Amino acid sequence: MGSQTASFWEAVVGALQSLRSSKLRSFLTLLGIILATTTLIAVMAVISGMNVYIAENASRMGADGYRVTRIAMLGFDPKKFLEMQRRNPELKREEFEFLRTHATLTSELGMSTGRGVTVHHGTEVAEGVQLQGATPNMALIANYEAEEGRFISEIENQRHMNVACIGHDLKEKFFPGGTPIGQSVVIQGLPFQIVGLAKAKGSVFGQSQDNFVIIPVETYFKIWGARGGMNFAGLAIDHQHLLQAQDEARVLLRSYRHQGPKDADNFSMLTSDALVDFWNQLTGAIAAAAIGVVSVFMVVGGVVIMNIMLAVVTERTHEIGIRKSVGARRSDILNQFLVESALLAAIGGAMGVTVAWIVAVIVRNLTPVPMAVPVSAVILGVTLSAAVGLFFGIYPAQRAAKLDPIEALRVEK
Repeated sequence: MGSQTASFWEAVVGALQSLRSSKLRSFLTLLGIILATTTLIAVMAVISGMNVYIAENASRMGADGYRVTRIAMLGFDPKKFLEMQRRNPELKREEFEFLRTHATLTSELGMSTGRGVTVHHGTEVAEGVQLQGATPNMALIANYEAEEGRFISEIENQRHMNVACIGHDLKEKFFPGGTPIGQSVVIQGLPFQIVGLAKAKGSVFGQSQDNFVIIPVETYFKIWGARGGMNFAGLAIDHQHLLQAQDEARVLLRSYRHQGPKDADNFSMLTSDALVDFWNQLTGAIAAAAIGVVSVFMVVGGVVIMNIMLAVVTERTHEIGIRKSVGARRSDILNQFLVESALLAAIGGAMGVTVAWIVAVIVRNLTPVPMAVPVSAVILGVTLSAAVGLFFGIYPAQRAAKLDPIEALRVEK
């Protein structure tokens, strides 16, 4: 056992010395492996970063939640989008009341609407703020959490009161050194008292998720009206009844709009499960394409490694003869070349990991694309590279191990 370990480490040392002695050749040999590993990890980094975003959106919708909107598209289909814009009318308050009154499998039904506004506090101005009008139960349905204060109340909604719950961006801009609770902000010329500060959510694709103000939906309708449309958010009585609750809401809304049995829905519905399923299908397609590209790079890199190792065997024929003549076994020669081949490819994989990590950092800092390099991708990249080197090194290693020592010694060094 000890001699086998010593032999292995001798093979590792010999492989490293060989790589150091011909750096340029080793680097050119590894280009295919480096490109394959970089591609693999870059794709996994994008998918990993986007998984966080999708998970946050799915959790915001809740495992038991569904949404009713005018248009919801999972995927890009311009023709379908234009058709839905033409066919689907805006959702109305009367439809919300009808669903809320008649839906039996939905424990909570909320309503929200919104627009972009400018918010003032003293001399400070925040532009492009997302104003949301929401029913009080949206805090439960959409998992809004208050860091300070509270969400809007039912009484404030019924009385059309000018109160607001703000996001962290406005807190940092207007009240960096203190609490915003009890302070006032001016939205489109109207004062609103702050009753709550939502927990920070961060940014996705460069877009902040904390640049918003939430006010009672009835206050919103009193000031800006309801012609701009709205969205409904439902919470099923439990997860087992989610699909039934969604179907019930669909049937009720279709009946309210007097749609016939053969008419397509002129509204859209979405659940967290549908969002996650769509994302899994999309990432599956991306991963399949990436695997195809990576496979080509890996095979090319493996073939190059095999050719280089065959050349190395030819160069070291005399050395192999000397080693065999002083007692080296066939397995020693085989191990040396297998270790060298695998080590060469593993170093290429490590270089690919480094390049991918640098690319991920640059992309994450300079663009809105979220990228997070998972540890599993690093392990997979290096392991796969070593496995490719090991596989394509078998033939050169066997050729070296089978050399006749006498014939090998006759070859000029």
